[in-house]
Amino acid sequence: MSRSIKKGVFISKDLYFKILNNKTNIKTWSRSSTIIPDMINQVFLVHNGKNFKKVLINELMIGHKLGEFSFTRNFKSHSKKVKSKKK
Repeated sequence: MSRSIKKGVFISKDLYFKILNNKTNIKTWSRSSTIIPDMINQVFLVHNGKNFKKVLINELMIGHKLGEFSFTRNFKSHSKKVKSKKK
């Protein structure tokens, strides 16, 4: 479910002030913050629960959340089926 239009987009206050100060490699835990046009061409280090993933923001990402680009689960692979030999 999306956020109401009259409320506007959500962005953390601390994160917004870091963007205005033009810091590079902004480290954030706020995965629920929406990407706004002021963030274009900046690098964010988004926490995925274990470590920080580097995310470079481009104009196609506007309107999405930061957490969408820092995956929290690693998919290894499905188990392989072993064929048994007939005797």
